[in-house]
Amino acid sequence: LSKLNQEVVEMGALAQEMVSKGMLAFLQGDAVLRKELARMDREIYRQEQEIDRHSFEIIALHQPVASDLRKVSSCLKVVTDLNRIGRYGRNIAEMGEGSADHSVTCRFPLQTMSEQVISMVEAATSAFVNMDPKGAMDILERDDEIDKLWESIFRGTITCMIEQPQNISGGAYAILAARYLERIADHACNIGERVVFMVSGTRVDHYEFKRVPRLAYREGPTQPEPSTDGYYVTRLDEK
Repeated sequence: LSKLNQEVVEMGALAQEMVSKGMLAFLQGDAVLRKELARMDREIYRQEQEIDRHSFEIIALHQPVASDLRKVSSCLKVVTDLNRIGRYGRNIAEMGEGSADHSVTCRFPLQTMSEQVISMVEAATSAFVNMDPKGAMDILERDDEIDKLWESIFRGTITCMIEQPQNISGGAYAILAARYLERIADHACNIGERVVFMVSGTRVDHYEFKRVPRLAYREGPTQPEPSTDGYYVTRLDEK
């Protein structure tokens, strides 16, 4: 399992790099970076296939049970999320050519949003490797801020497009880029959910987490209560 952990760390680092370079290519309209992202996309796909192969090999040859089985099965899902994160990074980069005319007004919120999203992906990968459910739940809490940024960028860019029609094309690309970043954050939350399941056998859904105030996973003897959606969470009293 230590080798599997290392492979996930490497794939997570590549996914983060793809998002970072994707945003740079988008903001600068960098054709060289777009080509590099295409190469990185092939590499992250190769890594996903290798981790899948290694995971099934562990299941077939070692027949893991309990927490070890949850670790391997969660890994199979996490690498799918990491692959999608990397692919969104490439998608953002590919819009760079058409976004050259978007205004400075659209750039700064996108940069802030991308930095927070990349931080979430890094934290999600770390929580998975270190089997850290508290860190995983912290990621779910941060998703609200990303949603607010997405809504702010959407509204601000629409206003910019109305007031400055020459920026309509670039504004449309900015909205798409922000949407891709929001989806990357959702995939980071998916990884957080896998961590909680991997450690405790407990399922938690980040959409449920956002609907009900102060939902959290808590270690210790307290057993989580089933929610109306069939997911298991522990409810913390309001302070």
